[in-house]
Amino acid sequence: MIVTKDFPFTPANSSRTLHIYLPDDYYQSQEAYPCMYYFDGQNLFFDYEASFGTSWGLKDFLDVWPKKMIVVGIECSHQGNQRLAEYSPYSFFEEPFGQIEAYGKETLNWLVSELKPYIDQKFRTYPFREATGIAGSSMGGLMAAYAGIAFNNYFSKMACLSSALSFNFEELMTNLSKQELNDDSRFYLSIGQLEAQANQNQLDPFQTPAVKRNLSLEAALQAKGAKTYFYLQEYGQHNEASWQEQNQRYLEFLWF
Repeated sequence: MIVTKDFPFTPANSSRTLHIYLPDDYYQSQEAYPCMYYFDGQNLFFDYEASFGTSWGLKDFLDVWPKKMIVVGIECSHQGNQRLAEYSPYSFFEEPFGQIEAYGKETLNWLVSELKPYIDQKFRTYPFREATGIAGSSMGGLMAAYAGIAFNNYFSKMACLSSALSFNFEELMTNLSKQELNDDSRFYLSIGQLEAQANQNQLDPFQTPAVKRNLSLEAALQAKGAKTYFYLQEYGQHNEASWQEQNQRYLEFLWF
């Protein structure tokens, strides 16, 4: 079942809609569950809610997947470039967006200090980091990677799909070089073949900047003791249909 509610988003003095997945028998049991937080929560469960008409199909997948969990999807801002600001850990300038004054760190501080305590109190979660994951795609994938690095004491499982690494890659790698990671940390990194090759004149995908950034990040994470899984999705594109196809792959890597 899906529960929706608005929750105060203090970094922008506004609110964000939460799309919360609960196992169908949640109210018929006293069981506690692991929990995953996802960015762009409007795109997770239903096509009619998704920004571009196609969702990740995550409800249908989780309804039949053997491991039960709670998923908290955090809807993004839909105003101007605010999504870029709240889903970036570092400020940047990029055409055609212009200067983005980022507050992604503040977004994650809000998540761990305000949202997570609320979820742990309101719902039957296992609150410790070993049972807590975070996921996202594009800018949300960047945020999931950053969360696993800078907030590793809260998250042990990170799904980073088609991460927008080009905006802040050097800053992210510098951040990682200064952090210690728990050795049970798991990072799933992926990118679609066709999105990696876009505007690259059909260059071998492993020679594209997008894949090279993911592989460099993977190597640096491994050097810190994390377990990683890199997936180059054949014919994959930068869209929800491609990310939907990865649900089983990344969830099974993270949780089994």
